[in-house]
Amino acid sequence: MSPSSGEQAVGSRKGTMSRTIDAVSLTQALVRMNTCNPPGNEDQCAFHLGKFLEEAGFRISCHEYRPRRTSLVASIGGASGKSPICFTGHIDTVPLGTAPWSNNPFAAEIDSGRLYGLGSSDMKSGVASFVAAAIVLAPRLLGTAGLVLVITAGEETGCEGAFHLAELNKMEGILGSAGAIVIAEPTSNYPIVGHKGALWLQARSRGVTAHGSMPEHGVNAIYKAAQAVNALEQFDFGVPAHPLMGRATLNVGTIRGGMNVNSVPDDAVIGIDIRTIPGQSHSELLFCLRRHLGVDVEVTPFLDVESLHTDPSDAWVQSVYEVMTPILGEMPQPRIVSYFTDAAALTKAYSNPPSVILGPGEPQMAHQRDEYCFVSRIEQAVDAYLQIIRNWCKP
Repeated sequence: MSPSSGEQAVGSRKGTMSRTIDAVSLTQALVRMNTCNPPGNEDQCAFHLGKFLEEAGFRISCHEYRPRRTSLVASIGGASGKSPICFTGHIDTVPLGTAPWSNNPFAAEIDSGRLYGLGSSDMKSGVASFVAAAIVLAPRLLGTAGLVLVITAGEETGCEGAFHLAELNKMEGILGSAGAIVIAEPTSNYPIVGHKGALWLQARSRGVTAHGSMPEHGVNAIYKAAQAVNALEQFDFGVPAHPLMGRATLNVGTIRGGMNVNSVPDDAVIGIDIRTIPGQSHSELLFCLRRHLGVDVEVTPFLDVESLHTDPSDAWVQSVYEVMTPILGEMPQPRIVSYFTDAAALTKAYSNPPSVILGPGEPQMAHQRDEYCFVSRIEQAVDAYLQIIRNWCKP
């Protein structure tokens, strides 16, 4: 097997086993696989990683929610009476966009300590890092609390793969249990304790069309939409600000309606982006919004991802802070990120264990032209994940 596939020759830098997977080479291999979403085609990454993990002794299962949209669950150990620790990450990327890259976005070239490529930061480097750490420790995890890896498809379009796994878990228990979760999204290796939720809504008003010269014969759907927009601007969530995340927010991002200028429009649609904070129930919020807007507006959610928050004083979070202090050169302080993650689906499936977002990618490079991650951060992440797993699985 060639070095580009991620396999490293006999010998480990830490001397822990006779064969390891080099996380930098594995990141390159994953970046070279085009998993732009849509269409995704994440099966190529899932099978590639599954092969390595199965050879290392992991129990693996693949789960396809649409053709070639494959997520992977891998586990090892889990026999000590304590729930395993879970690491999770997604293998899809956003599309390339229209702006040309300075280099091939799928070449995964390294230049001046930076590994360039689509998904290098968001978040194939994170997935490669925890897979590499898991394989290093695999022989030592039998008979311990154990480890479960949840590698998902379809995160970029609303955590589809993670929600699919959560639904399967209700019927088949495919995820097992987890006592803590590390989400390897890009944080420059800074441990993050939460993110806001996202509730995206389509609000539709309907009318009756008529000739533009005789508007009295019609019902103008855009007028109804305008009234709804004014009502949304005045909407009060009725909840106090969160100490880390601040206030919940509402933004009207799009509005469209009408066929032409000389007709009374019979349809108008508003796009609403709500970002929620811990303690807000999306179902209750949706009920309140519908009541606020009234019967003339039909409100339909098209993305529903709840917030994530773990108390920074949690003992496990504090242990992660201790691991990261020498790596970062400072004791971490409680922080949150603006993006949402698969943890919104997985924490519920795992009965809300403490969770930390911690990955080697650069958050400012996510969804950017000429995306890159630092090779040094990948190496740091592997070292951090090794210690986090050891701490969790020690007798």
